[in-house]
Amino acid sequence: MQNFAPFVNPITLTPLQKTDLFFEDYVTNEKFPIKKEIPRFCDEKNYSESFGYQWNTFREIQLDSKSDTDYSYRRFYTLTGWDPKKLGKYKVLEVGSGAGRFTEIFLNTTSGLLHSIDLSNAVEANLENNKINSKRLSLAQASIYEMPFKNNTFDKIFCFGVLQHTPSFSESVISLINKTKVGGEIVVDFYPIKGWYTKIHSKYILRPITKRLPSKFLLRIIRFNIKWMMNIFDLLCFLKLKVFTRFIPIADISNFPTALNVKERKELTIMDTFDALSPTYDNPQRIKDVAKMFSSNGCEVSFAGIIKYHENSYAAVVRAIKKTHT
Repeated sequence: MQNFAPFVNPITLTPLQKTDLFFEDYVTNEKFPIKKEIPRFCDEKNYSESFGYQWNTFREIQLDSKSDTDYSYRRFYTLTGWDPKKLGKYKVLEVGSGAGRFTEIFLNTTSGLLHSIDLSNAVEANLENNKINSKRLSLAQASIYEMPFKNNTFDKIFCFGVLQHTPSFSESVISLINKTKVGGEIVVDFYPIKGWYTKIHSKYILRPITKRLPSKFLLRIIRFNIKWMMNIFDLLCFLKLKVFTRFIPIADISNFPTALNVKERKELTIMDTFDALSPTYDNPQRIKDVAKMFSSNGCEVSFAGIIKYHENSYAAVVRAIKKTHT
């Protein structure tokens, strides 16, 4: 039977000893606190704070179990191409869990153990959402650049909706590769650059301002304006003028599941709009460039392209196999 990979000092990679209150490195005398049952390997104040606010506010909105959909299930298994019956024998790492939508899918559909990290305190929402399966979940708050695991540890790593929100996309890719075993697989998705027009978009125009606003205040502004923005968005789509919706400061709601009721659609629009306007970093990439990041760092790219996973929902995906030891 699989055992959890032990936590190590994220800088020195030396073993840690666990107490009730912290993990301690006896070599450096560093202590990493355990708060609300979750070990913390990074500063609480960091560039991901808006995501912590977002996922603790909208804790259940993306969970298949709460929305009675298979949206997250389809995204996870279509993008990875993995067989849930086989995942139980692998060491698997999720990087950037948010509120745990994919954590839930993994734990509900496999017999395996899952290691999961997030830089924000969204890990608290994840634990709350997945309490029932918490014995099969090793959860920690940690940076993608300083993960508390030894190198060459994991058979499978997935990282969804994260890389474009990190300071250095390429360094984030290298960090994922470092933690993967030779022969192990990494699957990532990210915002793609579709053309010269990609950044001619309201979110990129407004984000220099909106990312500096207090999260509660920004959410209040979005809630106050969401009705008229949704109405204009829907009207432009009806008139086949969707190209102009990019100038409305609202998330693209045209690809939402059609089964959503009016209230669910509104709340998801509010959340997605906050997600678009609040991050410190938003760095879309060309698919070929991301594939090269993997191939230039000891990996064989098995897939690089766009995948449709649900109705009108698509994702830019790269899958890679690690070929050299780090």
